[in-house]
Amino acid sequence: MSEGKGITVLAICGSLRKASFNKSLLRTAIELKPAGMTIEVADIASIPLYNEDVRAEGYPPPVERLRRQIAAADALLFVTPEYNYSMPGVLKNAIDWASRPPDQPFAGKPAAIMGASAGLGGTMRAQYDLRRSCVFLDMRPINKPEVFVASAGQKFDSEGRFNDETGRGLVRDLLVALESWTRRLGRSV
Repeated sequence: MSEGKGITVLAICGSLRKASFNKSLLRTAIELKPAGMTIEVADIASIPLYNEDVRAEGYPPPVERLRRQIAAADALLFVTPEYNYSMPGVLKNAIDWASRPPDQPFAGKPAAIMGASAGLGGTMRAQYDLRRSCVFLDMRPINKPEVFVASAGQKFDSEGRFNDETGRGLVRDLLVALESWTRRLGRSV
């Protein structure tokens, strides 16, 4: 990747609810992204439950689209809530579908992770589980900054705007770090 080329990031949100804190956090990321970055949002809502018998017959169209989007992106941004101390089933399901052979598209991709929850942990456990999947799939997740938005109900206004200035700074820093890491790794990774 040349220094002058912009970076394309595919964002995958683990929440399907329209008014979710995590979708609002993703909108904040799009608002705060560096000038040379484009963020495209993947739609995982119509991906069926993983079934190897179905995959053996061919990838369903929503899965094909997600796999193409992952392959075309320079980097990935995962935005995840935390359900029952882990990542949501819809996010894990999308990762499971997209990661099947041939040509597993996650390998070598720079990735960043962030999340928001009403609880005090701010998605820490979900992010750690997601990070383990990233490592297994040979993604290159950045380590810092970590963005754990805790007590999210107090940090988003009624229109879904993330109003925590420290948190907004961390989101901005995360995207700058993702851009730098992506350039450092290049497309040859």
